[in-house]
Amino acid sequence: MTHADGRAHGSLNPASKDPVCGMTVDPATSPYKASHDGHDYAFCSAGCQTKFTVDPAHYLNKTGSAPPPATPPGTVFTCPMHPQIRRIGPGSCPICGMALEPVVVTADAAPNAELADMSRRFWIGLTLTAPVFALEMGGHIPALGLHRLISPSVANWVEFVLSTPVVLWAGLPFFQRGWASVVNRSLNMFSLIALGTGAAYGYSLVALFAPH
Repeated sequence: MTHADGRAHGSLNPASKDPVCGMTVDPATSPYKASHDGHDYAFCSAGCQTKFTVDPAHYLNKTGSAPPPATPPGTVFTCPMHPQIRRIGPGSCPICGMALEPVVVTADAAPNAELADMSRRFWIGLTLTAPVFALEMGGHIPALGLHRLISPSVANWVEFVLSTPVVLWAGLPFFQRGWASVVNRSLNMFSLIALGTGAAYGYSLVALFAPH
């Protein structure tokens, strides 16, 4: 059973080290303590104490195979560019569209879900974009001879099939934030990205389906 109030429940860990951040802690003076499986642990701060009580097995696992705990419920997030924006939980800034970050930053931060999502979209989008780039630019380089291997009309349809998921799926977060900037009446860089990309994609659709 884990206690977060520092009540005696077995002897303090003789290592006297914060199991979360590794800092040396004096168990006699630290007000931040917790017990787990009959052992007491001291912490350097309330943040480390909270992280430990949420998932003590992670910090006691010497292999370190368990993922860092998620941001505790009720965490306040703010915008790096607009600190007046504060809300409970992650999201995007209604002013500039940037991802909100926790107000209290710790050394053992939870995985960045936005980074993981955008990285996946980027690599999949890049894989689909590479052949589109080769087909379009290759037609302007006679030495490559791509225009002799595939006709312009077929190339256009192949480019349409490959580029559509790049624009509508990989670029979806940019369109969402661009639309949010219009709703919030605060145009920003996402407004420009969504407008420019949307206009280019729309023009390409017209050129493909109604070339005359």
